[in-house]
Amino acid sequence: MKTATLSASWEPRDDFKLGLKDVEGELTYLGSRVWRNPHIDMVEKEEPRPGPTEVLLELQACGICGSDVHMRQTDEDGYIFYPGLTAFPVTLGHEFSGKVVEAGKDAINKRTGKKYEIGEAVCTEEMFWCAQCKPCADGYPNHCEKLQEIGFSCDGAFAKYVAVDARYLWSLEGLRDIYGEEKMWLLGSTVEPTSVAYNAVIERGGGIRPGESVVILGGGPIGVAACSVLAQAGASNVIISEPAETRRKMALSMGATHAIDPTKDNAAEAVLEITKGMGAKIILEATGLPGVVWPDIERIIWEGRAINTTVVVVARADAKIPLTGEVLQVRRASVVGAQGHSGHGTFPNVISCMEAGMDMTKMITKQIGLDEVDANAVLLQKDRNEVKITVTDFD
Repeated sequence: MKTATLSASWEPRDDFKLGLKDVEGELTYLGSRVWRNPHIDMVEKEEPRPGPTEVLLELQACGICGSDVHMRQTDEDGYIFYPGLTAFPVTLGHEFSGKVVEAGKDAINKRTGKKYEIGEAVCTEEMFWCAQCKPCADGYPNHCEKLQEIGFSCDGAFAKYVAVDARYLWSLEGLRDIYGEEKMWLLGSTVEPTSVAYNAVIERGGGIRPGESVVILGGGPIGVAACSVLAQAGASNVIISEPAETRRKMALSMGATHAIDPTKDNAAEAVLEITKGMGAKIILEATGLPGVVWPDIERIIWEGRAINTTVVVVARADAKIPLTGEVLQVRRASVVGAQGHSGHGTFPNVISCMEAGMDMTKMITKQIGLDEVDANAVLLQKDRNEVKITVTDFD
């Protein structure tokens, strides 16, 4: 079968030292410090076979993530932008839905408690946690000590078939009668990025009380998804700050109540005006540009009357945050990091929100074929009018 596979050269920067989890020449937890000159090629690979607890899926939809883009995008020295866990070469793709075509004898469906049936519609977590290490035992699967990530360190879903352990799968069958089969597959491919947003603002950010205000900085898929999740949770003001008009309009159609163009208006002043000087309960940093947006974040906290603001850093960036401790101390604010989407019932909760009418397919701006992945990954670097480009043709 043909796959969209990313390769790169292992050329560690001069200041890079192998960590405890790094494997020389193969795998690193600091991709932007090691991998150079990436390229995506169509590579023929064997169709995978499922093990006893695994399910073989025929892919129906798979979105191009910002992480895919940043593994393809480089700095001036040729190093990839993406700072996280990576092992190349690898077939990309982790935001997907698929149809069960074969199931191992011990591949149990969490929806029914029985073995998966042929034809079942599913989506999958991207974080492959071990369930044995201390973080997993403590309830933090996103921080598993033996973590693998599909499409990052093991072959992903820009291919016709993929095999996944049943522990990471979630049924989409509840969406079929509500949305129809074609839309169900598209919705299924948005569960993973929506779950990243849910984990960021609900689990790591602590959620909100209905009526509180929130600010989302960055109108990419995670930022837009956060608008929907927080609107669903009852936020009175869901404020998006995003320079691209198309993305602002999309956010407004998916739950945002106010949209700010930070190239024309001062974002902090606009937030304080909208909230009548109160500020926000949650501020989501989804731009990956902390040096640019942090002054606005601190001004919202410092000048707003809200106490206990939580800033959630969800965008991945190999960059320092220009943090002023006094602002956090006086306003009893906090900064937390958010990684992943596993645990806490997040996937089934997101799917339940979709069953209740939270339609995330609005973020899909373009559908393409598998052999167009590379060109469209490059396009996403340049055209902010696109939000989510999704592969729907795998032949």
